Order: sequence, then structure tokens, then C-alpha cells
Amino acid sequence: SLSAGCRGGCFTYTMSRINLRIREQLFSSLLRQDLGFFQETKTGELNSRLSSDTTLMSNWLPLNANVLLRSLVKVVGLYGFMLSISPRLTLLSLLHMPFTIAAEKVYNTRHQEVLREIQDAVARAGQVVREAVGGLQTVRSFGAEEHEVCRYKEALEQCRQLYWRRDLERTLYLLVRRVLHLGVQMLMLSCGLQQMQDGELTQGSLLSFMIYQESVGSYVQTLVYIYGDMLSNVGAAEKVFSYMDRQPNLPSPGTLAPTTLQGIVKFQDVSFAYPNRPDRPVLKGLTFTLRPGEVTALVGPNGSGKSTVAALLQNLYQPTGGQVLLDEKPISQYEHCYLHSQVVSVGQEPVLFSGSVRNNIAYGLQSCEDDKVMAAAQAAHADDFIQEMEHGIYTDVGEKGSQLAAGQKQRLAIARALVRDPRVLILDEATSALDVQCEQALQDWNSRGDRTVLVIAHRLQAVQRAHQILVLQEGKLQKLAQL
Repeated sequence: SLSAGCRGGCFTYTMSRINLRIREQLFSSLLRQDLGFFQETKTGELNSRLSSDTTLMSNWLPLNANVLLRSLVKVVGLYGFMLSISPRLTLLSLLHMPFTIAAEKVYNTRHQEVLREIQDAVARAGQVVREAVGGLQTVRSFGAEEHEVCRYKEALEQCRQLYWRRDLERTLYLLVRRVLHLGVQMLMLSCGLQQMQDGELTQGSLLSFMIYQESVGSYVQTLVYIYGDMLSNVGAAEKVFSYMDRQPNLPSPGTLAPTTLQGIVKFQDVSFAYPNRPDRPVLKGLTFTLRPGEVTALVGPNGSGKSTVAALLQNLYQPTGGQVLLDEKPISQYEHCYLHSQVVSVGQEPVLFSGSVRNNIAYGLQSCEDDKVMAAAQAAHADDFIQEMEHGIYTDVGEKGSQLAAGQKQRLAIARALVRDPRVLILDEATSALDVQCEQALQDWNSRGDRTVLVIAHRLQAVQRAHQILVLQEGKLQKLAQL
């Protein structure tokens, strides 16, 4: 008992370590993927792989290894006793093995297929929940509560049908296996009685053999179950390992990290199409230059490619034609962390993380003093509302910044960019939720130093302050105006 307890404890500890390691490696692999991968893969599926599938993988190996080791030892020992009693009956007890293996093979093939479908169906149901809860305000605004309930009900019904199919096939399989087992037992009893009549076997020996055979049968069934359980988890393991082994569609990591950077940006005949829509180019032969000390306004109708320009400048995608240069070097040659400390973007809908105001402003920085955080907050005109908070910069902003107003979130996002003191600043509709006073503070920050600023905006004020105006329409540069 002590040995069994120690063995079980060791396997349980191993299980927790494997689970932690698999999740860590999978999450690390996902964060390294190209953005095109996330456009093609649903969030619900990724969450399912990180939670349920990794748990299935990590639980199977230690738990089943424990049972496998114990069952193998007992099967070998019991068959040794059975051979010593009657080799003929022992061979007869193995008669059902080929039929059981054949039935097991057919069942496992179908079982593995239905388990894959179940995993996908569960992921789809989870996606419905996340979309409805995450967009609850929109759901209520359109009175679509019943619609979302129906969507979730349909997803659950698909899961129920797949579970019913799985259970029905397993019931039929167990029935076939039980019939084979009973048939072999009848043959062994008949053969055993014949051996007793011939004087080759005593009643006690036959009784002992039947007891051993019943025990070994239960352990063999355990081994068969472990094999089936292994195949059941193959589907989960395949999906997890496919993500872990996937190579991102990205160039080799750059190594450039110069001590000084001017911030001269050049787009040279740049064309681009998103990976999931390669036949629909978004940008077509763009050529322009962004210079230090100048504010460039990029304007155009929705869908003209303005945000795509910002994404290429951050090396989030690779041009399908031409190249993007930073200080005359291809932007892909710069070291990842260095590039994103020098080229920083603020979007129209900034993403904040649960945690304190300070952690959100200093996000991604290894070390950042409170004074530097507050200086960035002042430059973004966020210090007023931060000081009014109960715990100042250590106040929790809530999930996705839910405790803040839209303008406050925008200011924190700008402060997060300014604290890095970047050479190139991209404002992608970032001033849409700011008042005139805050915009003026941001303009004052832009005027200090010789930074390169790209402003993507529809508002006339931002365009009027620009040194250069670029007009995009259908992915082409229509007009270049100097003010």
C-alpha cells in the first residue's frame, strides 16, 4: 500500500508538471505566430486547445502509465499461474483476442473521429458564449438576447448529438466484447470438464484457473481501455502539437539595434495583400517618405489601406512587393523588442489589460520608474483623472479597462506610447475620443524634439497641423500635399 501510494503521488506530481509545461509551450508558440494565423483561427478554438486539450494530454500519460504498469505486472503473473495449471486452457483463453482486437480497431477509428468532432463542437459553443458575453452591450442594444440563446442552444444540440453517437457506439462495442468473453468462457468450461473426465485436471485446479482467468480478463480489459483512451486523446494531442510545431510565416528575426536612430521612414513601391485574401491587394505601389520633426497626415475613406500602412510600419505584416525602410535599412532587419520601442502605435480602440494604471502605462517595459510613468501620463493629459482615483497609478482599471471612460482609455494608451519616448509615433485615429485641450497637449509633445509622427485621422484639425498630407484611395496614393 505504501509503495502504491508513493507511486500514485509521483505520477500525480508528474501530471501537474506536464500540464504546466505543455500550456506554457503552447501559449509561447501562439504568441510567436503571424497575424494571418489569428485571422484564420477562431479565438474559441485556441481557448479550447489551451484549456481542455492540454489537460487531456497531461492527465492521460501519468494516470494511465500508473495503471498500465500495475496491470501489466498482474497480467504476466496471472498468466504464469494459468500456464502452470493448464497450458491448453490458457491458449484457449486467448482465442478471443483476434476478434477483440479487430472490434477494438474498428471502434477506435470511429471513436477517434467522433472525439475530434466533439472537440470542435465544444470549441464552437464556447465561442458563442465568449462573443455574447464580450459584446453584451451590443446584444442588449439590439434586443438580441433570444437570438444568442438560440445560437447557444443550437451549438449545445450539436454537442448532444455527438455525445449520443459516442455513447451508442461504445455501448455496441462493449456488447460485442462481452459476448466474445462469455463465448470463450463456455468453451473453457467445456474443455475443462473434458480434462477432468480424462484425469488431467482436478476440480480445485479448474476452479483456480477460472478465478485466475476472470481476474486476468479484468486486467486485460483495463489494458484495452488504456489503449482506447490513448487513441481518444490522440485527437487532442494532434491539434495541440500542430500549433506547437507550426512555423510562423515570418522572416528571420532581425538583429539591428543601433544606439541612435534618426527615424526616417521610406515606403518604396510597397504593395500588400492580406494572407487570407491574396487576390485582393490592399496597397498598390506606395512610395513616400516620413521625416523626423514632421507630422504626416494620412487620410482617406474607410478601407483605403490607412491602418495597413501602420501595420507594415510596425513589421506586423510583410509587404508582398517593395520594401519599408527605417533609416535606409529594411524594417524586418531590426531586433523585435528594439523596433517596438522605437516605433510605437496608438489605435482608435486601445487595448488595456486587467491590472493597475501603472502596469498598463509601463506595459512591456522591464523596468520603469513611477516618475517616468507620471511624466508620460502628464504628456497624455491623463494625470488629472489618475490623481482623482483612490489608489492613483496603482488603481485597477478592470478587465479591458472596463472601469474607465473611452477618453480615459485613449489617454492611457497614448501615455503607454509616450513613456517609451519613441522615434516614430503612429496615431491611428487615436485622438478621436480626446478633447481639444488633450489634443493640444499631444501636439506640444510632438513639437518637442525631432520625432517622426504619422497621424491617421478624419478630423480636419489633425490634417491642418500636419507638415505633409498623404491621401489614400483604393490602396493608391492620390495626392501628396506640402503645407
